[in-house]
Amino acid sequence: MANERSKEHPVQETLRVTMDEIRSMVDANTVVGKPISCDGGITIIPISKVSFGFASGGSDLPTKIAKDQFGGGGGAGVHVTPVAFLVIMPNDVKLLQLTVDASTPNAIVNMVPDVMDKVTGFLAGKQKKEGKTTVE
Repeated sequence: MANERSKEHPVQETLRVTMDEIRSMVDANTVVGKPISCDGGITIIPISKVSFGFASGGSDLPTKIAKDQFGGGGGAGVHVTPVAFLVIMPNDVKLLQLTVDASTPNAIVNMVPDVMDKVTGFLAGKQKKEGKTTVE
């Protein structure tokens, strides 16, 4: 493998190092964070949005010494934005969003859990008034 790399153009090594650095900065634990245990059996898991970009390049320079022919560089940037917390309780699971996307489809999807909770509460209250004990 080392022999193969020695035959590569220096720009390939520059790209490889840049990508390795990005891998070290961003992993699965960056998007879905480590669970946080709280009192009462509650676990909170942070959820983040990760955006990243990188640029890398180089050029052969006119020179009389072969080892000094290449000039290049690379760089990367990562932006991590917390977007929600998954809250796991003994009898319930909730997704608490930090920002709400104002587009109509996202707004509807974001409202579904609250609507379901209200409908379930309404039906449970109605059954109590009617003397029923189970939701049909």
